[in-house]
Amino acid sequence: PTMTFKQASMMAPEATATTMPMATMENSTEAAGPGESKEDMFTKLRDKFMNELNKIPLPPWALIAIAVVAGLLILTCCFCICKKCCCKKKKNKKEKGKGMKNAMNMKDMKSGNQDDDDAEMGLTEGEGEEEEKEPENLGKLQFSLDYDFQANQLSVGILQAAELPALDMGGTSDPYVKVFLLPDKKKKYETKVQKKTLNPAFNETFTFKVPYQELGGKTLVMAIYDFDRFSKHDIIGEVKVPMNTVDLGQPIEEWRDLQSGEKEE
Repeated sequence: PTMTFKQASMMAPEATATTMPMATMENSTEAAGPGESKEDMFTKLRDKFMNELNKIPLPPWALIAIAVVAGLLILTCCFCICKKCCCKKKKNKKEKGKGMKNAMNMKDMKSGNQDDDDAEMGLTEGEGEEEEKEPENLGKLQFSLDYDFQANQLSVGILQAAELPALDMGGTSDPYVKVFLLPDKKKKYETKVQKKTLNPAFNETFTFKVPYQELGGKTLVMAIYDFDRFSKHDIIGEVKVPMNTVDLGQPIEEWRDLQSGEKEE
């Protein structure tokens, strides 16, 4: 049926009256927005998060399991990081301790080596002293002394020598003896050279005219040399007799060991 103009005009005000309250409600909602509390905002965020979860096509227990696994992974990573840091600290401490220990060991080794060197030096010095204390075997000389108080003269007999060292290439020596009274070296006597022997027999006598009062301040020297035709004669050894240490009241005959002597200029 056809609607009349009157009917249409009667329906229009109703529609207008119906829409106005809705606009008013919207305006009231927008005006209340700025005054929302924090609890309302948290509630909205929670509702929004739950809505997003509901949109994921997974059951709730699966979501809980994923959250638990993620938490375990995070805890495991934190534990590994902490353990690595602790291991580094322990390693540094161990390295420092090893460094100190090695330094102490090196110091002990050095001190030990130094002690060993000192001990070896001590042994060497001790051996050297023993060698110095041990007299070198240069052989021995037999001589005689006789003083004539009436003539004021001293007779020195060079009898023989024994066990002389070999100074020649052939394993022998050519020994002879020089005899003089210190401090006067000008007056010297020499025996004949005995060729190629280490046990020469000289049997020669030499006389020094010296007053008995002056004889006590003199020293008799009997030095054995090895004769060499082409170079200086090498001294084998000598015997020194301070005259104030012997009793010339009667003839003397004895053996004495040769001592090392200085080579004459």
